[in-house]
Amino acid sequence: MKDIIIIGGGVAGLTAGMYAKRGGMDAVLFERMFPGGQASTTYMIENYPGFDEPISGPDFSMKMENHARRYGMEILYDEVKELELEGKVKKVVTEKETYECKALILAMGASPKTLGLEKEDKFRGRGVSYCATCDGAFYKDKVVAVVGGGDTATEDALFLAQYASKVYLIHRRDQLRASQILQQRVMEHEKIEILWDTVVEAIIGEEQVEGLKIKNVKDNFTSELKIDGMFVAIGIKPNNELIKDKLNLDESGFVITDENMNVGIPGVFAVGDLRRKPVLQLVTAASDGAVGAIAAQRYIVEEF
Repeated sequence: MKDIIIIGGGVAGLTAGMYAKRGGMDAVLFERMFPGGQASTTYMIENYPGFDEPISGPDFSMKMENHARRYGMEILYDEVKELELEGKVKKVVTEKETYECKALILAMGASPKTLGLEKEDKFRGRGVSYCATCDGAFYKDKVVAVVGGGDTATEDALFLAQYASKVYLIHRRDQLRASQILQQRVMEHEKIEILWDTVVEAIIGEEQVEGLKIKNVKDNFTSELKIDGMFVAIGIKPNNELIKDKLNLDESGFVITDENMNVGIPGVFAVGDLRRKPVLQLVTAASDGAVGAIAAQRYIVEEF
């Protein structure tokens, strides 16, 4: 039986792993894809303390993973299928076997929201993307659109402008929600055009994205925009499939915790973008991971 099992290898999960191993815990982390979480798909990270020069998301994620492994953190690439939270000993069921632990840290993070359009899922990978850093290079000298108005959308637009001949930034409001420095960069970029007060109503194309039907929400004028690719950046939704019927969630599906990351079940903690909190940033994810790991250690010392 493990002391601590961590589910999710994003910044919160990896930080929890570091603190658990430094605390002498026998811990293992499960990741179904690759370490880093959303950080690994971020173009450039400029606001993490200690990094006075910008660092790419993939490089940052690699450093996080290496740091955790330096303390002996075991990372298993296996998908968790079921959780058994009742009783003092928790059980984690994966595709390969069942594991037991004294404390469980949930760090499954969040995923990009979709627009909910017809053809959106059908054209995923054929002109529809949710990761500019993953797919941007495929659109060299092509025309693309980014949907959204926050930090992620503006960062995506700036990244894609390195490859594309033209980038449309489609935003449903008359001002962006991104930080001022990102807004300024976007507005000054010669390849980026912002379509204000605009929503996407449909995707045009038979076998792949060929354009978008867009509407101005103020005058209801509709038009067609010829593009080669659409990148969606309209926010995130929690990856709560494993626990949505087991834990207290808010109206958006985020796990409700206290300041020590307790979810209301002894020995179970939630950290990072999975839980409800006012600020979703890498630095707050790392903070959550540290707090959750220390809380889990204290629980084990007191209860086992």
